[in-house]
Amino acid sequence: MNNPQITEADLHAWLDGALPQARRAEVEAYIAAHPAEGERMASYRRNDQAIEARYDPVLTEPLPARLLHRDARTPARLWRYAAAAGWIFLGGLAGWQLHDWKSADRRSDSPSWARRAAVAHVVYSPEVRHPVEVAADQEAHLVAWLSKRLGTSLKIPRLDALGYSLVGGRLLPGDQGPVAQFMYQDAQGQRLTLYVRTNRDHSKETAFRFAQEGNVRQFYWVDRSLGYVLSGEVGKEDLLRVANAVYQHLNP
Repeated sequence: MNNPQITEADLHAWLDGALPQARRAEVEAYIAAHPAEGERMASYRRNDQAIEARYDPVLTEPLPARLLHRDARTPARLWRYAAAAGWIFLGGLAGWQLHDWKSADRRSDSPSWARRAAVAHVVYSPEVRHPVEVAADQEAHLVAWLSKRLGTSLKIPRLDALGYSLVGGRLLPGDQGPVAQFMYQDAQGQRLTLYVRTNRDHSKETAFRFAQEGNVRQFYWVDRSLGYVLSGEVGKEDLLRVANAVYQHLNP
């Protein structure tokens, strides 16, 4: 940031309402003078609101009957159940806030790297000013840079025939090293992301597998030394059609 007096920690404390009044005024003045930072904070706030909408109903759910009908000899068991339920909730919430992607919600059987791809999609696809690090007009540089960082030769699928043009891409941290994220957008502004990781454990090739994290639908697969996750908030059939096109482009 250009102003060293306002740190990233200050900005996130401002989002959380945890700053003293004087410091809050300084941060708000900084945001007003830096529209790009204001839009970035607004995108984080939208993510927080999405998290609250998903998990807040848990707070008002009634206790299970088995916890209500107990005798006086088992108070410790009740507290263990309540503590476990609380930790499950907080674990899921923290995961969606990207503090540590170890989701407590096990309804999905997708691997951790596919869930990481879902989080990356949720974080970056709403961005207006900075959805990618390197834009599509620097595609050659983007491919060379990400190929070098991942230690393998990458290709960017062409999806124009399906109505999706390349926005650009970025480098992300993964569970086994650097990963790449490519972003596409159609004429209506609908965005898809393709998450690419190196497959260091040398798993066998896999067919397309479907997963869903919240509103984000995904198809993921392993193709030789790379793993892919295509994510989007579109219908399953539409996403499968794009996934097939991605695979065919990568395997002519």
